[in-house]
Order: sequence, then C-alpha cells, then structure tokens
Amino acid sequence: MTQSGVDGLVAGQWARVRARLRSEFGDAAFRSWLKPLTMTAEGEGTITLSAPTRFMRDWIVQHYLERIRALWSSENGDVKTVDVVVAPSGSPRQVDGVADKSGFGRDAGPAASTGEATAPAAQQRPAESEGPERDISAPLDPRFTFENFVVGKPNELAFAAARRVAEATEVPFNPLFLYGGVGLGKTHLMHAIAWHIRKRDPARRVLYLSAEKFMFQFIRAIRFKDTMAFKELFRSVDVLMIDDVQFISDKENTQEEFFHTFNALVDQNRQIIISADKSPSDLEGMEERLRSRLGWGLVADIHPTTYELRFGILQSKAEQLKVEIAGKVLEFLAHKITSNVRELEGALNRIVAHATLVGRAITLESAQEVLHDLLRANDRQVTIEEIQEKVAEHFNIRISEMTSARRARAVARPRQVAMYLSKQLTSRSLPEIGRRFGDRDHTTVMHAVRKIEQIRAADRNFSADLDLLRRMLES
Repeated sequence: MTQSGVDGLVAGQWARVRARLRSEFGDAAFRSWLKPLTMTAEGEGTITLSAPTRFMRDWIVQHYLERIRALWSSENGDVKTVDVVVAPSGSPRQVDGVADKSGFGRDAGPAASTGEATAPAAQQRPAESEGPERDISAPLDPRFTFENFVVGKPNELAFAAARRVAEATEVPFNPLFLYGGVGLGKTHLMHAIAWHIRKRDPARRVLYLSAEKFMFQFIRAIRFKDTMAFKELFRSVDVLMIDDVQFISDKENTQEEFFHTFNALVDQNRQIIISADKSPSDLEGMEERLRSRLGWGLVADIHPTTYELRFGILQSKAEQLKVEIAGKVLEFLAHKITSNVRELEGALNRIVAHATLVGRAITLESAQEVLHDLLRANDRQVTIEEIQEKVAEHFNIRISEMTSARRARAVARPRQVAMYLSKQLTSRSLPEIGRRFGDRDHTTVMHAVRKIEQIRAADRNFSADLDLLRRMLES
C-alpha cells in the first residue's frame, strides 16, 4: 500500500471495518470506544489508528485490537499489523474516522506497544460540547435560567445554594440535594445550574439526565455487555446532575451502580447535584447507605408557594410574554391556583392564548370563563373528617383519638395539627371545628393554631411535614 491510496482504497476498507465493528459490538460500545478511533497513517503492511486518550487506547488494545486486525486482514491481505497510538494535542481533524489529508505524516505518538502517551489525558480532553455525555444528556430548556427564577421565602435557600454551586470554582458541598413537591421549581434550578456552568466554563463536562434515563443506560450497558463504557462515561464528568432520584427506589442493581458512581465522583472532587420529591431520609425503597450519602452535603428544600411568591411569578411570566394583564386578574389567579408553579404558569398561558386567538381583552370575567375547569378542581372542598383521617394515618394513631379526652403528647400534637389544618383548609368556624374534635371549646382550637404556628416557625422538619400533609389533602 502507498500513502497516496489512503483517501480512496484504504479509507474505504476502514469504513467497512468500522461498519462491521459496529454490527458486532453494538451501537453503545461502538460510540463509546470505537467511533473515536481515527486512521492516521498506513504503509509497509501497517495501519496506525489514534485514540483521544491513553485510557481509551489501553482499553481498545485489550478488548478490540485483535478483532480490528482480523477484520483489516479480511479486507486487505497486505495488512499485517494494526497499531493504536494516543493522538497528540492538535491532532488532525477527523472525517468519518479518517484524519484529513493534511494530518498524514505527522507524528501520531508512540504506538500501543510502547505503553507511553505523548500528553496527559487531562490535556487532551475535548470541549464539553463535544464529549460523549452530550449524546445522553437531557436537553436544557432555554427558559429555565437563574434570571427567570422568581425568588421568595419558600425557595430562597434552594436558589442561593444552586447559585453558589454554579458559580464556584471548587466544590462547595457535595452533593447538593434539592427536594420539594411537583412543579415548585426543582427542575428549573437544575437547568439553570447547567446553563450557568456551560456558559461560564464550556470545557467542563456537565451531564444532566433523569434517574429513569440513568437506569435505562445502565440496563442497556448490561444488555450489550458494555458496563465499562458506562462506568467511564459517568465517572469522568465534571458535574453529574440527576433529576427525580426517587425513581430508582426499589431498583437494587441501579442503586448499587449509582452508589459506586457517587463515591467515585466524590473521591475525584467532582460536583454532584440531585433532585427528588422528598428529603434523603424520607426516600422509601432506597438503601440506607445511599440515603446517608445523599444527605452528606447540603439538603435544600423548596416549600409550597405563598401568595406573594405566586403573584411575583405571574408578574414575571407576563413580562416574558410581553402582555399587559390587570393586577386584579393576577391577584385572582394567585389566590385561586395554589397547587404548584407549573399549573399557575399554565393557567396564565391559557388566558393569554385565548385572548390572542379570539381578540378579546383579558379581564377577570374572561379568565374565569377560560379557566373554569381548573378553578373548579382547585376549589375542591376539604372536609374536617378527611383531615382527621389523613393526620391520624400520618402520625400512626387511631382516628378515635381525634375526639378522645387523652392529653398524651403522642395524641395531643396530631390533634392540634388536625385543628390547625381544619382552620387553614376549611371555611368552618372555630366553634364548629371544636365540636368536631370532641366538643372542645373554640379557645382550644385557637390555642392549637397558635401552638402549631410557633412550632412550624422553629422546626423546619415539622414545617415540611405540615406542607406534605397539606399537599396530600389538596391533591
């Protein structure tokens, strides 16, 4: 063979070899290990391939080189040797696995048999946007940035923590664990962190995906017998972001792999960011050691929205949509739609779209008309009986204890919680609430409400328990 033949005959042979490698080893292994190979030289019965890092070169030599050599020989009997080298920095551009013509004749670095690389692997790492993690990383929503996140008391800690992680040059706490109910802003903050890091330092490798996709990739790696590629991918990123980690509850094998991935990244001082619908200690179906690891760093919760925060979110959203909406309409929505931010923004989008399509001004009456189904769902009346049942179940006491004369703290505190929620979630008067709790006086209900408010202000865990109960009752 001659060097002049590379662009034609030999390049065609390499293309066929690559196709057969892909067919034999599967798409996952091919993308992770074989696709990055570049043919950089040929002649004297020898083909020289280059790999981007020493680790990848060593892995290919150990697991794939003999098969590559056999396939080359079947394509061209003159080929006796295939060498794999580490591509030097500034290596030629790759086109379909072949270095461009101007790159031939350059020093491709020592061959695999020498056991030496020409440059440290860290110096050869491609820009983040070119890394294999982008192939499986979930797309980021351009609307979900820090600038578009409305901060209020329920989410100020989570926002501050997310901002700190995104701007830090060193890992401030590991992991950052964000948790809260559906539609309260966890995913928004996750996307905002990823956007900020990629903008600030494009070379950092950020991998963001759901826990469901992590499990899917792990199962796929097992199926195609390519777990080493899976491990290398997930353990070589600079920032790993896993959304909705509660999805892997009761998935023992996936938890095992995630546990080891977590430890490997922490050992390398790489940042991990996790989100879930509950705090680490409350994640059922999760191994104790994993729950412990998840609580290592900073755990930041996002509480249900307040009226003030909902109103601010609506104002911000209206500005983004470039529409003017009367304050009384925004006030009405902030009062009526309390479940989550996602539903709140969806309601605003509906009334704006309706006004645009039919050419009518946005008024309080038109908003009520367009959102009648949503408003009816949010107006569902919670009964005192429902509250008593849910609270009794939550605190593991008998429903009859709600109306009994017992004053033991294990019974009295849940009873006070139920009275407090009855005051918050129903339109019943204090005397009527008292009657439903064993003919108690209205002053007893007033004392219970004040007591629960005091405990809630002083105890974050207790406050989170109340919020959880409220969400369950309102859903």
